[in-house]
Amino acid sequence: MKISYNWLKWYIPDAPTAETIADVITYHLTEVEGVVLIRADGSIETDHTSNGISDWIFDVNILPNRAHDLLSHQGFAKELSGQLGIKFNDPTELYKLPESKPTNLKIEINSIACRRYMGRIIRNVKVGPSPEWVVKHLESIGQRSINNIVDATNIVMYDCGQPCHAYDLKKLAEEKIVIKNAKEGEELPVVGREEIIAKLKDTDLVITDGVQSLALAGVKGGLNSGINESTTDIVLEVANFDPTTVRKTARRLGLLSDSAKRFENDLSPEHTAYAMRELSALFLDPLMNCPDSIFEEIVDVYPVTQEEKKISFTTELVNKKLGGNITDVDIEKILKNYNFIYTLGDNFFEVEIPLLRLDLENPIDMIEEIGRIYGYEKLLPIIPKINFTPQINDTYSKINSARAELLADGYREVMTYAFANKGQVEVLASASDKNFLRTNLSDGLKKSYDLNKLNIPLLGLNEVKIFEIGSVFKNDPPAGAEEIKIVTADKKGVIEKSLREYTTSLPQPFTGNERELALSIKQEKAGDGVSIFNPWSPYPFITSDISVWVPQGFEVQKLVDIYIETAANLLIKEPYQVDMFTKPASSQGGDSRISYAYRLIFQVYDRTLTDEEVSLVMKKIEIKIKEISGLEVR
Repeated sequence: MKISYNWLKWYIPDAPTAETIADVITYHLTEVEGVVLIRADGSIETDHTSNGISDWIFDVNILPNRAHDLLSHQGFAKELSGQLGIKFNDPTELYKLPESKPTNLKIEINSIACRRYMGRIIRNVKVGPSPEWVVKHLESIGQRSINNIVDATNIVMYDCGQPCHAYDLKKLAEEKIVIKNAKEGEELPVVGREEIIAKLKDTDLVITDGVQSLALAGVKGGLNSGINESTTDIVLEVANFDPTTVRKTARRLGLLSDSAKRFENDLSPEHTAYAMRELSALFLDPLMNCPDSIFEEIVDVYPVTQEEKKISFTTELVNKKLGGNITDVDIEKILKNYNFIYTLGDNFFEVEIPLLRLDLENPIDMIEEIGRIYGYEKLLPIIPKINFTPQINDTYSKINSARAELLADGYREVMTYAFANKGQVEVLASASDKNFLRTNLSDGLKKSYDLNKLNIPLLGLNEVKIFEIGSVFKNDPPAGAEEIKIVTADKKGVIEKSLREYTTSLPQPFTGNERELALSIKQEKAGDGVSIFNPWSPYPFITSDISVWVPQGFEVQKLVDIYIETAANLLIKEPYQVDMFTKPASSQGGDSRISYAYRLIFQVYDRTLTDEEVSLVMKKIEIKIKEISGLEVR
């Protein structure tokens, strides 16, 4: 929303500079997205150091939790008054209110979506241009002037936040307003720069004269009841509508008016009376060109009045939630600055919540309000001291100890399905081949072992050693329905034990990080380093072995270099030796030779290798080997 600095000074004449206000808004309320400087001729000034400025316009991002009271200059002025501790002038005390004549206006509410409706007939109005001060105020916040009647309703909305509307009385079938739900499929031409015909649903709320629809409640006025130059008698509308109903209608029809924006964020029904007084007083202004206007009595239909709220909280709770050291004096100062009515007991506050502050519902809301106003920058971040001895979970510590021991012995942990195609505990809904909970870990681990064994060349391991720690499920006692077990699998076979059986021979259960423990155990046992894991390719690998006779004293690393250089990027890992055989010198005088067998593993990350690609690489390797004297491919 755009907020005019000059407009704010209606309410807070002692306001500090515009720069100071911008800082207060930013640090204690919401974000100021920009500040525009306006010259006396209405043009925009880009030089912030210029002295020829007539107004400052703040572009403020109002958050939904405060839209009900801050989408207005009055609401913003009240907030700044409380934040800065300066006087707020209530203009209603200076309003000159018109004398009222009896009225025949009837108002009928036939939907719970209308919470309050105030109407007033004004006769002998003269439609024409608005006075200069009205035009300038509207233009300063980006609104265009239309005529004095429409501009008056807009000024009140941007001033106090309550949308208002005016109907041409002579266009009504009778002096009657009926608020009800629309007829399904009904069409209503609405005001706007372009002609728009709204197709209504029976969930939309409309304002009618009992015969025809006059407006979409809270959204847009209808063309068939709008103000024009020939209008002489009007009906003023100041009402309160259900926010959800207004929002659904406006969003469905794409009619996102300033009025709908305020209603969809909820407004207090109590505010309609203030807006009606302000609107009525505005028509008495001689500059509005309605000197002979006759004001009839206000008709107010208010089925269910808004309940008053009181919130109680203690100073101790405030400091507990905010982590500060705020005193009773600090809280009292805040409450007084914001004109809250309150009573103070022994560190105990009971606050009467203003009816317009719909965001304050419970003690936590009041504490957040106090913290925001007090200033979060004044709350020192202190880490709480917590003195307690953590409890050791016996089962978890045993699992940590078992896992650490197995990792240190070179096992790798796996996890298999807890569901199986047979068992004692059946599940209600699952895959047809996995509708039981497992009764052992061995079956699943055996399958995992067989699958991993196929990848031994790629993993560069001499053997596969895996384990799993998990739950099995049985109905028979004494184990009960669930029991934790440990199973290991290696070339010696598959062994499954209960957690208690496995950890009986282990040292004192470990409560820290089992991987740190495993590393320390492994280093103590063998002094091994830590291997680094590299992601594997999702495509299959191909292995190829090559054996080469070399003379005694030949540096075998040269063979490895040939393999790596020739295979280039097709090798997934460095070739490794799988066999070595020495042939002694023959009786015929032949020198002794050594046969080295190496395994090459081919794989890439972007496709599946073909046998032809690998065969071509192996042929190139053989050619390079034959070029070296004394080498022979077996």
